[in-house]
Amino acid sequence: MKGDSHNLARRLRSFATFYFPLFTVSIAMSTKSIARRVVLLVLFACALGARGATAIDIGVVDALAFGDSDERSAAIAKLVDEADPRAIALLEALGSGDLQTAGKRVLIVKGKDAFDAVTGERVSPLPPVREDVVANNRVRREIAGALGVLKLLSTERAVRLGATKALALSSDDAPLPSVKKALERESDDEIKAILVSIIASAGLKSDIVEERIAAVRALEHSSNPQTRTLLVQLLEKKSDGTYAEPDEGVRGAASISLRTVENRLAWGERVGLVFASLSLGSVLLLAALGLAITYGLMGVINMAHGELMMIGAYATYVVQNAFKVYAPEWFAWYLVLAVPIAFVASALVGMVLERTVIRHLYGRPLETLLATWGISLLLIQGVRTLFGAQNVQVENPSWMSGGIAILSNVVLPWNRIFIVLFAALVLVAIWLLLTRTRLGLFVRGVTQNRPMASCVGVATARVDTLAFGVGSGIAGLGGCALSQIGNVGPDLGQSYIVDSFMVVVLGGVGQLAGTVYAALGLGFVNKLIESWSGAVVAKIAVLVFIIIFIQKRPQGLFAFKGRAQEA
Repeated sequence: MKGDSHNLARRLRSFATFYFPLFTVSIAMSTKSIARRVVLLVLFACALGARGATAIDIGVVDALAFGDSDERSAAIAKLVDEADPRAIALLEALGSGDLQTAGKRVLIVKGKDAFDAVTGERVSPLPPVREDVVANNRVRREIAGALGVLKLLSTERAVRLGATKALALSSDDAPLPSVKKALERESDDEIKAILVSIIASAGLKSDIVEERIAAVRALEHSSNPQTRTLLVQLLEKKSDGTYAEPDEGVRGAASISLRTVENRLAWGERVGLVFASLSLGSVLLLAALGLAITYGLMGVINMAHGELMMIGAYATYVVQNAFKVYAPEWFAWYLVLAVPIAFVASALVGMVLERTVIRHLYGRPLETLLATWGISLLLIQGVRTLFGAQNVQVENPSWMSGGIAILSNVVLPWNRIFIVLFAALVLVAIWLLLTRTRLGLFVRGVTQNRPMASCVGVATARVDTLAFGVGSGIAGLGGCALSQIGNVGPDLGQSYIVDSFMVVVLGGVGQLAGTVYAALGLGFVNKLIESWSGAVVAKIAVLVFIIIFIQKRPQGLFAFKGRAQEA
């Protein structure tokens, strides 16, 4: 009896929401009072809203819950024809076994929560007696196809994009009426391009030559890599010498479209190569900027420079974990605090290193090299003791996740974009520090002529400590940036120390401009060769190039000018 009462209530609610709008309009048109008309029309609008929120037809729900396979198939087809996105939850529940019945009432049960399948209202408490609605394999297949179509009409872009890509990769025939309906409603360019490709792909299977030619010409405007595969398949020869596409006119149109698509994809690959080169160059620049000060300006061969980057990365990891525990609601902005902390942590370690070890080894490059190499091993072991030998993961903030799809085959990740901008910002800050501040004036003076700077009152020992601290802090910033594109581990710095020295030497010792050009140039050459022959060959080729270049031009790209050079 209780199930009958719930079922009756749902039918009355559906009846009321259908006839009440018509009732209010008829009264509004018959009354002479303008105020009453306004009130009744407002009630009409509210009734329409209530009708829209009532959800799915009760007959369809009952067919899915209580009907046989044929009735369920007809109900699924009706949901697809109506193209109501609210049916997605109902079909997903039926397919996953979350659809249950309590008497004549149909429920969607998820854990301890339950909702009425017709109205969507929460049901509490749960009816004690319930039965699962079981779908056979045939119904499950139909549900999968229906969900693929209904998700094309979802209000969420990610859902529509996922459904569109799944439909494009599916070997089954696409439901063209639904795809065309989705194309009419779609506003996103990326999704529209895939939908056009799906429709054109279906047109290639037509028995009418004119329709196949029209489909081929429609594919000419696509920048989807899958389009190239479709066109190549048309032009392939079978083992018996015949073509996959028998009509010569279709093959001719396919050849023209294929050339156009390949040219468009080639431009996308070029754009991707340029961005990858810029991204790698920015990473190398962040890794080498600090070394350009400690080695280029101070002449200190610091083999622990990579470990200073590692300290910056682990400082970022610690800040991330602190935000997770103490301020989870502000987690998306943990990098705002991690950047200065990474700089300070690495700068302090660098200043201690300079005061205790390097200060006593100026002018003795071999001893400095060996001492800093030993210190790097100590720092690595210290990090392994504190954090473990395994890599740790630093998460990207939400605003650095995803990317920009400028073409169908080119996606620019946000984390790489921000690293490029961050490297430019750090470069500007260092330039301002060295050219517009008192510390920068002292550093340049000590670099060019230490005895004369000391004679005019410059505290050279203090300048050395501060300059080394700045260079070490920049290494920490590089580690903070690197934590956003890969895992953080004790050996992180070992991957960049050689590249950093190559950038500084190639650019010219003591020349920040040379460091920038060398970093970006090496990034481009590395990615260019890598696209031809792989990463290992690219590394070897770059190293050989630098060795030959230094033999011909020992001063690097930019020779140091001034009295230091004359001396």
